[in-house]
Amino acid sequence: MEPPSSPNNPNHKEIKSPPPVPSPAPPPPPNPSLHRKKLSFHFMDSDDRRYPPPGPGSTTPLNIRGSPIPAADLPKTGGWTAAFFIFGNEAAERMAYYGLSVNMVVFLFKVMHLPFAASANAVNAFLGISQASSVLGGFLADAYLGRYWAIALFATLYLLGLAALTLCATLPALVPAQDGCDKLLLLLGGCAKASPWQTGCLYAALYVTAFGAAGIRPCVSSFGADQFDDRDGNYKRRLDRFFNVFYLAVTVGAIAAFTVVVYIQMNHGWAAAFGTLALAMGASNALFFAGTPLYRHKAPGGSPLTRVAQVLVAAFRNRNADVTETGFVGLYEVAGPKSAIRGSGKLEHTDRMAWLDKAALMTPEAAGGDAPDPWRVCTVTQVEEVKILLRLVPVPACTVMLSVVLTEFLTLSVQQAYTLNTDLAALHLPVTCMPVFPCIAIFLVLALYYNTFAPIARRLTGHPHGASQLQRVGLGLFFSIVSVAWAGVFERYRRRYAVEHGYLGLFLTPMPGLSAYWLLIQYCLIGIAEVFCLVGLIEFLYQEAPDAMRSVGSAYAAVAGGLGCFFATALNNAVDAATGDVANGRPSWLAQNINVARFDYLYWLLAVLSTVNLAVFIYFAKIYKY
Repeated sequence: MEPPSSPNNPNHKEIKSPPPVPSPAPPPPPNPSLHRKKLSFHFMDSDDRRYPPPGPGSTTPLNIRGSPIPAADLPKTGGWTAAFFIFGNEAAERMAYYGLSVNMVVFLFKVMHLPFAASANAVNAFLGISQASSVLGGFLADAYLGRYWAIALFATLYLLGLAALTLCATLPALVPAQDGCDKLLLLLGGCAKASPWQTGCLYAALYVTAFGAAGIRPCVSSFGADQFDDRDGNYKRRLDRFFNVFYLAVTVGAIAAFTVVVYIQMNHGWAAAFGTLALAMGASNALFFAGTPLYRHKAPGGSPLTRVAQVLVAAFRNRNADVTETGFVGLYEVAGPKSAIRGSGKLEHTDRMAWLDKAALMTPEAAGGDAPDPWRVCTVTQVEEVKILLRLVPVPACTVMLSVVLTEFLTLSVQQAYTLNTDLAALHLPVTCMPVFPCIAIFLVLALYYNTFAPIARRLTGHPHGASQLQRVGLGLFFSIVSVAWAGVFERYRRRYAVEHGYLGLFLTPMPGLSAYWLLIQYCLIGIAEVFCLVGLIEFLYQEAPDAMRSVGSAYAAVAGGLGCFFATALNNAVDAATGDVANGRPSWLAQNINVARFDYLYWLLAVLSTVNLAVFIYFAKIYKY
């Protein structure tokens, strides 16, 4: 993708009015074959006297008060210094998110006395809502608040949710009685059940936290990328490195969650663990606010969903219009180089999705008024925004399957680890620490990316960054297939070992002769898949999304992750119902006794689905034009 246009860029393209002619030429006879060609030629700028130009600074960096930053002050703002404060906020947010994802299943099972399957589904719902509802945070940031104020609002909400979870774990009145609840009673479901109001308090705190995370997620990466000047010749290189370092901050937060938080929980209890997450979030909020004088802002462009709706309604109203008719003046656009959408530059007309161009058809009657009704006539830039958003959809949609695999690994591999020997020399690692290994793999790949992968890939592809964004996404999807296929192979071996060595009924007893570190192969492979796929995806969405919709564009990735969580739950329920037959004594693939269940079949099913998904992605990647 070329850098954003600027007046000094030789590739700069600006929507210009056609040269004046003494008298209009007679219209050609209608010819349906010219339909697409005429849409690109029937192009007009409106008169400045009727349509005033938009306000200052369509894409100019602004200060927190919404005023353009003077050129003399620009070097004092933005860049890597400002990004540092944003990295800290993201690391703490990810620490809280992963700390809850790994500990909440156990908390619901051991403290709230929910069945294990119900606990896993509740956490999957939490993960799904916190990601799928990210479009709300992106919408508010792009439409009204701006990214800074959206982060400030939702980070505060996040902190309140974590504080409420800490209270739920601290006050005995908010949890069921724990007296006499030993391991056997817990497995048999004989412990005291949580009352509806106790469960309600916990879920209220959990979902306040989820919505806080949802509001932050689409804004942080976009706000960090906003700190770099898109007129700089090194902009693309710096942006590429920014997204790698950003995901490095995500990984640092995850590693802290799987080690520090797990250690605190095991040695000091649940209240201390959740309190640590709240303290980390509070410290990160303070760090974020401390960087306020350094930040560059972009103006919110108004409701992106309203603009999308206007284009669809106007295109529908003009669906039967024939652009070869003489009654149409051309395609409507405001005059000058600036867009009518605040915070956005102009977009050049394209011939793709020509049916949407009918939303911009201008009649002489509309041209003669004060201003066209936006529900009947939209600007070319507004139409092109909708085209871009629709063209982007298939790419994040194809990453839903990766999220399914990640969600299944988060629960199934932990159950596998309970049956394996987790000793490493003299060190005994708790099972809940096992997800730290894919994080370590991600950390190493990110740290070595520019010194190892990029130079080798550059020789093969000729791409300056080693691989394009879509190539990296595809490479990540490929590694996820290898990871889940290996998981099926190892699970088949683990299950046969348990049967042959008399552990068939001892599904919570570690087998001394079989090390849990065989799981490292699938963990490292899924870590590599995640770093290639998700880093490439968020960079792709930021650069390809329209200026005033970048938070919504970034929310696509989070929505795909949330849909993956929901799909994983639906898949588990479907597999459990289809493969289990209690009446005839046939256990399902997901039976609670993992040594009787067939996790290997589920892993191979995921491998087949992932392969089909990769084929679909390759098709869309080939036809996509940056």
